[in-house]
Amino acid sequence: MDRKATAVWRGNLQNGKGEISTESGVLRNTPYSFSTRFGEASGANPDELIAAAHASCFTMALSGALAKKGYIADSLETSATVTVEKQGDGFAITSSKLRLRAQVPDIDRGTFESIANDAKTNCPVSKALNLKISLDVDFHQSLHSTSASH
Repeated sequence: MDRKATAVWRGNLQNGKGEISTESGVLRNTPYSFSTRFGEASGANPDELIAAAHASCFTMALSGALAKKGYIADSLETSATVTVEKQGDGFAITSSKLRLRAQVPDIDRGTFESIANDAKTNCPVSKALNLKISLDVDFHQSLHSTSASH
Protein backbone atom coordinates (compact mmCIF):
# COMPACT_ATOMS: atom_id res chain seq x y z
CA MET A 1 0.00 0.00 0.00
CA ASP A 2 1.40 3.38 -1.02
CA ARG A 3 0.07 6.76 0.12
CA LYS A 4 0.95 9.92 -1.75
CA ALA A 5 1.12 13.61 -0.92
CA THR A 6 2.54 16.47 -2.96
CA ALA A 7 4.10 19.74 -1.83
CA VAL A 8 4.74 22.71 -4.12
CA TRP A 9 6.84 25.72 -3.05
CA ARG A 10 7.39 29.07 -4.75
CA GLY A 11 9.88 31.71 -3.59
CA ASN A 12 12.46 31.87 -0.83
CA LEU A 13 12.09 30.39 2.65
CA GLN A 14 10.92 33.49 4.56
CA ASN A 15 8.59 34.99 1.95
CA GLY A 16 7.68 32.03 -0.22
CA LYS A 17 4.48 30.07 -0.11
CA GLY A 18 3.53 26.50 -0.72
CA GLU A 19 0.60 24.18 -1.15
CA ILE A 20 0.10 20.64 0.13
CA SER A 21 -2.21 18.11 -1.51
CA THR A 22 -2.97 14.50 -0.69
CA GLU A 23 -4.02 11.75 -3.05
CA SER A 24 -7.25 11.27 -1.08
CA GLY A 25 -8.17 14.92 -1.57
CA VAL A 26 -8.48 15.58 2.16
CA LEU A 27 -5.84 18.25 1.62
CA ARG A 28 -6.17 20.01 -1.71
CA ASN A 29 -3.87 22.93 -2.45
CA THR A 30 -3.75 23.64 1.29
CA PRO A 31 -1.46 26.64 1.89
CA TYR A 32 1.63 26.53 4.05
CA SER A 33 4.46 29.00 4.56
CA PHE A 34 7.26 30.06 6.87
CA SER A 35 4.77 32.08 8.92
CA THR A 36 2.33 29.14 9.28
CA ARG A 37 5.20 26.98 10.50
CA PHE A 38 7.24 29.34 12.66
CA GLY A 39 4.84 32.24 13.19
CA GLU A 40 1.23 32.78 14.04
CA ALA A 41 -0.30 32.77 10.54
CA SER A 42 -3.23 30.47 9.87
CA GLY A 43 -2.52 27.51 7.61
CA ALA A 44 -0.98 24.06 7.57
CA ASN A 45 2.55 23.16 8.56
CA PRO A 46 4.53 19.92 8.40
CA ASP A 47 4.90 19.64 12.18
CA GLU A 48 1.18 19.79 12.83
CA LEU A 49 0.61 17.21 10.08
CA ILE A 50 3.10 14.89 11.80
CA ALA A 51 1.26 15.43 15.10
CA ALA A 52 -2.07 14.62 13.44
CA ALA A 53 -0.61 11.53 11.79
CA HIS A 54 0.89 10.32 15.07
CA ALA A 55 -2.27 10.90 17.14
CA SER A 56 -4.53 9.19 14.62
CA CYS A 57 -2.17 6.26 13.97
CA PHE A 58 -1.63 5.57 17.67
CA THR A 59 -5.37 5.76 18.42
CA MET A 60 -6.20 3.31 15.64
CA ALA A 61 -3.40 0.96 16.76
CA LEU A 62 -4.67 1.09 20.34
CA SER A 63 -8.22 0.34 19.24
CA GLY A 64 -6.97 -2.68 17.29
CA ALA A 65 -4.77 -3.90 20.16
CA LEU A 66 -7.67 -3.61 22.61
CA ALA A 67 -9.96 -5.53 20.25
CA LYS A 68 -7.41 -8.36 19.97
CA LYS A 69 -7.66 -8.73 23.75
CA GLY A 70 -11.48 -8.61 23.70
CA TYR A 71 -12.01 -4.98 24.75
CA ILE A 72 -13.94 -2.26 22.96
CA ALA A 73 -13.34 1.34 24.00
CA ASP A 74 -16.24 3.65 24.69
CA SER A 75 -13.90 6.53 23.89
CA LEU A 76 -10.25 7.06 22.93
CA GLU A 77 -9.11 10.65 22.42
CA THR A 78 -5.46 11.34 21.69
CA SER A 79 -3.61 14.60 21.18
CA ALA A 80 -0.02 14.70 19.99
CA THR A 81 2.33 17.60 20.57
CA VAL A 82 5.51 17.59 18.53
CA THR A 83 8.39 19.74 19.71
CA VAL A 84 10.51 21.60 17.15
CA GLU A 85 13.87 22.87 18.40
CA LYS A 86 16.70 24.82 16.82
CA GLN A 87 19.70 22.62 16.18
CA GLY A 88 22.76 24.21 14.63
CA ASP A 89 21.76 26.12 11.51
CA GLY A 90 18.39 24.37 11.22
CA PHE A 91 15.55 22.85 13.17
CA ALA A 92 14.63 19.33 14.26
CA ILE A 93 11.50 17.67 15.57
CA THR A 94 12.83 16.25 18.83
CA SER A 95 9.83 14.65 20.51
CA SER A 96 6.20 13.69 20.24
CA LYS A 97 4.09 13.70 23.39
CA LEU A 98 0.90 11.68 23.17
CA ARG A 99 -1.88 12.52 25.63
CA LEU A 100 -4.64 9.94 25.80
CA ARG A 101 -8.06 10.17 27.44
CA ALA A 102 -9.68 6.77 27.47
CA GLN A 103 -12.89 5.19 28.66
CA VAL A 104 -12.85 1.43 28.37
CA PRO A 105 -15.18 -0.96 30.17
CA ASP A 106 -14.13 -4.15 31.94
CA ILE A 107 -10.36 -3.59 31.92
CA ASP A 108 -8.04 -2.73 34.78
CA ARG A 109 -5.67 0.23 34.54
CA GLY A 110 -2.50 -1.87 34.49
CA THR A 111 -3.70 -4.03 31.60
CA PHE A 112 -4.89 -0.96 29.72
CA GLU A 113 -1.60 0.90 30.16
CA SER A 114 0.37 -2.14 29.03
CA ILE A 115 -1.71 -2.38 25.84
CA ALA A 116 -1.47 1.40 25.29
CA ASN A 117 2.32 1.44 25.68
CA ASP A 118 2.64 -1.44 23.23
CA ALA A 119 0.47 0.49 20.72
CA LYS A 120 2.66 3.58 21.25
CA THR A 121 5.77 1.62 20.38
CA ASN A 122 4.30 -0.35 17.49
CA CYS A 123 2.03 2.01 15.56
CA PRO A 124 3.54 2.61 12.10
CA VAL A 125 4.03 6.35 12.65
CA SER A 126 5.86 5.77 15.96
CA LYS A 127 8.13 3.33 14.14
CA ALA A 128 8.82 5.93 11.42
CA LEU A 129 9.72 8.73 13.84
CA ASN A 130 13.28 8.84 15.11
CA LEU A 131 12.60 10.81 18.30
CA LYS A 132 11.54 10.57 21.92
CA ILE A 133 7.89 9.50 22.23
CA SER A 134 6.05 9.78 25.56
CA LEU A 135 2.53 8.79 26.56
CA ASP A 136 0.41 10.30 29.34
CA VAL A 137 -2.80 8.40 30.09
CA ASP A 138 -6.02 9.69 31.64
CA PHE A 139 -7.89 6.40 32.00
CA HIS A 140 -11.45 5.87 33.21
CA GLN A 141 -13.11 2.52 33.35
CA SER A 142 -16.59 2.85 31.93
CA LEU A 143 -19.47 2.03 34.22
CA HIS A 144 -21.37 0.03 31.63
CA SER A 145 -20.15 -2.83 29.50
CA THR A 146 -20.11 -2.60 25.71
CA SER A 147 -17.23 -4.98 25.11
CA ALA A 148 -17.24 -8.52 23.84
CA SER A 149 -16.50 -11.33 26.26
CA HIS A 150 -12.85 -11.79 27.17
